[in-house]
Amino acid sequence: MAETHVLFVEDDDVIREATQLALERDGFTVTAMPDGLSGLEAFRADQPDIALLDVMLPGLDGVSLCRRIRDESTVPVIMLSARADSIDVVLGLEAGADDYVTKPFDGAVLVARIRAVLRRFGHAGGPGAGAADPDGEPERGVLAFGDLEVDTEGMEVRKGGETVALTPTEMRLLLEFSSAPGTVLSRDKLLERVWDYGWGGDTRVVDVHVQRLRTKIGQDRIETVRGFGYKLKA
Repeated sequence: MAETHVLFVEDDDVIREATQLALERDGFTVTAMPDGLSGLEAFRADQPDIALLDVMLPGLDGVSLCRRIRDESTVPVIMLSARADSIDVVLGLEAGADDYVTKPFDGAVLVARIRAVLRRFGHAGGPGAGAADPDGEPERGVLAFGDLEVDTEGMEVRKGGETVALTPTEMRLLLEFSSAPGTVLSRDKLLERVWDYGWGGDTRVVDVHVQRLRTKIGQDRIETVRGFGYKLKA
């Protein structure tokens, strides 16, 4: 099996070199770049399996780089931010990032987060992937919610007959909602099921992805249940 190819864009030489070595020890192939413009060139040339982008980059900042990548590809993106409470975290997620890791980070945590994202993407885009029913078996066929159709076998979404382009994370999120329409799903449950967090995570990741999903399938499709979570209107 081919090694996973990681694009890592980080302007700090020490962090870039140390992280590259740590990832390579764990079996990843790493292309490391020091700035956003060279990172974009490497992305287009190498077509990596996943991109790790520092928020603060010279030339082309990480948020703008993420947006450029998302315009061209659904490849998973993890942002690296120096401050957990920074607005940059939300900006990165809004630009299309799938997750983020706060610096300084432990190498093992970063590897675990990378593998979790890759598992999620493999499931969302794999053959026969679908939402789980209460018995643990995937639902098959097309689920319809008004003019919204979710094809759980073809991994396609259509609204009013037109195909809706979703990232694998957005698709996985919609599958969770569509498997239990009308049922409130808490942010923690969504973190566990969609982001594969076996531990507490930042619920901003959920909130931003729900908002991104709403802009694509309709603002009124997913209802906020204050104090509890979200539900797909049946």
